[in-house]
Amino acid sequence: MPAMSIEWFIALRYLRAKRKQAFISLITFISIIGVAVGVMALIVVIAVMTGFDTHLRTKILGINSHILVRNYEGTFGDVRSIEQKIARVSVPYRGHLDRLWRLIRGERERATVTAVTPVVYIQALLSSGRGVSGAVIRGIDPGSVTRVINIGKVIKGKGLEALEHPSGARPPAILLGKELANDLGVTVGQAIQVILPSGTISPVGMLPKIRTFLVTGIDTTGMYEYDASLAFISIKSAQRLLGIGNRVHGLEIKVSDIYATDRLSRSIQKRLGFPFWVVDWQKMSRNLFSALKLEKLAMFIILTLIVLVAAFNIVSTLIMMVMEKAQDIAILKVLGATDRTILRIFIYSGLLVGLIGTALGVSGGVGLCLLLSHYKFIKIPKEVYYTNTLPILLHPGDVTIIALSAILICFLATIYPARQAARVNPSETLRAG
Repeated sequence: MPAMSIEWFIALRYLRAKRKQAFISLITFISIIGVAVGVMALIVVIAVMTGFDTHLRTKILGINSHILVRNYEGTFGDVRSIEQKIARVSVPYRGHLDRLWRLIRGERERATVTAVTPVVYIQALLSSGRGVSGAVIRGIDPGSVTRVINIGKVIKGKGLEALEHPSGARPPAILLGKELANDLGVTVGQAIQVILPSGTISPVGMLPKIRTFLVTGIDTTGMYEYDASLAFISIKSAQRLLGIGNRVHGLEIKVSDIYATDRLSRSIQKRLGFPFWVVDWQKMSRNLFSALKLEKLAMFIILTLIVLVAAFNIVSTLIMMVMEKAQDIAILKVLGATDRTILRIFIYSGLLVGLIGTALGVSGGVGLCLLLSHYKFIKIPKEVYYTNTLPILLHPGDVTIIALSAILICFLATIYPARQAARVNPSETLRAG
């Protein structure tokens, strides 16, 4: 019989055998449960954090573009020519393995620009007679904007249809966010006034520019901050309101891979040059996603302490097992077992505890995540978290890292007691026994 089989056989016998000290068996059981609980908690929490991160990214990128091109001079013209330059930009994916994997799946070998739409920004005061609220009005091109962003689900009115096909009658159409419409106390079919601080000069000073718009749709993105501050009008209406002709404030861009936006941004900046400046979604939402990443790391470290506590229990279990099995160790050495053989026996005993606990933890964690994602029985405030249920996203890579981390901690916990077992002096032990 091979030496490794003997070592594993003895390790299994030591864990399964009834011991003189029942307390050791209790600590072994507690160690297994501790590892299992720690691994399960880690998997569930990391899955929730990853779900929140992905959910927020989807929400934010639904209303914002992947890349935004602006100009230091404010507005700029020759939009069609600039769009054509941007559309030709592409960058290779990082790494040969990434490119090979995408080629196998039939995807593009390069990250590309997939859509571009012009935009005009207006900071204004909206008034309805029943309420007043500040807002950022976005002048959009109804024909191309939906290829770049998801404005949301129009719950009332015609929405983009009215912006794209104006009736010709005044006033022009405006699409409001749900919370903004509530603040103003208006609904579809009612008129509001858009007040711009920069207006005309009169003998009494600067008079604000006031224009009347008709609410043709109420839109919701599911994010309070956006629904309470955003409004949409056609780009032609925005240009007439500001008196800027055919010029725009920026170009919003959608790309094929959101994780290649940093390199695409640099390529676009290089192609356009000064006075243009380019910013991607990662920079625009840097604080939010950095906080989520830091919180995910902090939770991983904190919950790993549960596994560490279980690892200390493994140390205690093995030390007491060495004390209980001292005579067995001495007999094995007399029969020809080397120090390395004894070392492996107790390392395998501790690893078995870690492996059983990790397997139980992975099964419980994955099972609980599947249960939460399917039945969604945990409810949370939608106004705070932009969703009414826990978002669960379980990556196989995260589960693998957690399982390997737990096994590594358990392995490190076995080294000291296993070395103590290997140092047992058979002659002194048998004489004392």
